[in-house]
Amino acid sequence: MAVHFLLLLFAVFIVAADEEPFIGVNIGTDLSDMPHPTQVVALLKSQQIRHIRLYNADLAMLTALSKSGIQVVISVPNDELLSIGQSNSTATKWVHNNVLAYYPSTNITAICVGSEVLTTLPNAAKLLVNALNYIHSALVALKLDRQIKVSTPLPSTVILDSFPPSQAFFNSSLNQVIIPILEFLQSTNSYLMLNIYPYYDYMESNGAIPLDYALFKPLPPKKESIDSNTLLHYSNVFDAVVDAAYFAMSYLNYTNIPLVVTETGWPSKGSSNEPDATPDNANTYNSNLIKHVLNRTGTPKHPGISVSTYIYELYNEDTKPGILSEKNWGLFESNGIPVYVLQLTGSGAVLANDTSNETFCIAKDGADPKMLQAGIDWACGPGKVDCSPLLQGETCYEPDNVVAHANYAFDTYYHMMGKSTESCDFNEMAIISTSDPSHGSCIFAGRLGRNGTFSNVTAPSLNSSDSNSFACNLLRCELRIRSLLIVIGLLIWGVILP
Repeated sequence: MAVHFLLLLFAVFIVAADEEPFIGVNIGTDLSDMPHPTQVVALLKSQQIRHIRLYNADLAMLTALSKSGIQVVISVPNDELLSIGQSNSTATKWVHNNVLAYYPSTNITAICVGSEVLTTLPNAAKLLVNALNYIHSALVALKLDRQIKVSTPLPSTVILDSFPPSQAFFNSSLNQVIIPILEFLQSTNSYLMLNIYPYYDYMESNGAIPLDYALFKPLPPKKESIDSNTLLHYSNVFDAVVDAAYFAMSYLNYTNIPLVVTETGWPSKGSSNEPDATPDNANTYNSNLIKHVLNRTGTPKHPGISVSTYIYELYNEDTKPGILSEKNWGLFESNGIPVYVLQLTGSGAVLANDTSNETFCIAKDGADPKMLQAGIDWACGPGKVDCSPLLQGETCYEPDNVVAHANYAFDTYYHMMGKSTESCDFNEMAIISTSDPSHGSCIFAGRLGRNGTFSNVTAPSLNSSDSNSFACNLLRCELRIRSLLIVIGLLIWGVILP
């Protein structure tokens, strides 16, 4: 009995480690010079992106993703929805051709059945629930329903009166479809997929929504929006829409369906009537979004519970129809050059999208000064970092404070160790950042790397055991193992000495 309990405990331990919130990326293909799938995968690996969403089930992409460790969401395109929603056998064939042919070598984790069907293909809405059930039934027959979830991305516009969030509800004219969808998601332990675009909310608000509120910028309490029913304070559009979705589901008595944001982002370029579609605003939104999700900030309704989110999108799509901004939501150009370098602190190496390898290891905001000093002492001692530039009168002595000195010591060690994720930890007092901490004549190793002083290092592979670096660094893994051993010891003690 004790052995079985220990195995169960270990399984729960592993599951809990895998359920951390993540940032993923959508990959569109409306490019005049679409990179080869192997180039796409190479870019994903270099950015340590472990979660992607495809708008189809492209053979070449799924083949290139084989054994990459990247978790993949594939899609039933809208133009295939009618045939699948009308025929169980067609759905079964689709799953065999697009899932079974690649799984598990390609780590398919979910299937999007259509995209924004209720608003883009209203005539197909009645068949959407059929399609969801048919695709799920095919997975059940293959015993893959627990590994691969089935859902359909909804636009946030199906939620009316999203502020205050506590009064939000689904468009009642869609309830004959929305309610069966929610019933399906609850019965299959799947999640609601929602596309959230604060950019459009801001553009269509006629000034009612401040730009800073849309961009996740920090707001003083007096400028936050307050839900008069719950007295919850909202500092950004994203959280308000997420909570509106939770309240809208609870209004229909569905309170245990989790949520994943399948699309969000900000355009970096727009036409003359889109003055706020700029690289700076796109950078601000996506950088703040990544930190918001990965820091487990959560929402006012569910603090500490982050919603995993897919950024729209990996590449600018120059052949996509529509206004100029429609073509410019990407993080990268088709040649892999960043449209802008994300201003990230606290995201680890995920989407530190400077392909020139300009990354730095710096002290975390608010880190304990005593812990930082201990890290400096270790780096300059056993870590074998040359800390002579930190001596009085030398180039990096000023400013004479523990944070500045820790930045230099941590970053130098990080580059000595080939910029591995594990080398930027220092008892969780350090983070990988794209913000250059160099100042005056104190030049950090990351900047020197651009001139070839430090050799470029290939990003850690996502294959096999290397992928463990995403889940935990060496010190954190050691702490988890120690905790597990303590629990096991206590259980054994209880068995031997009742």
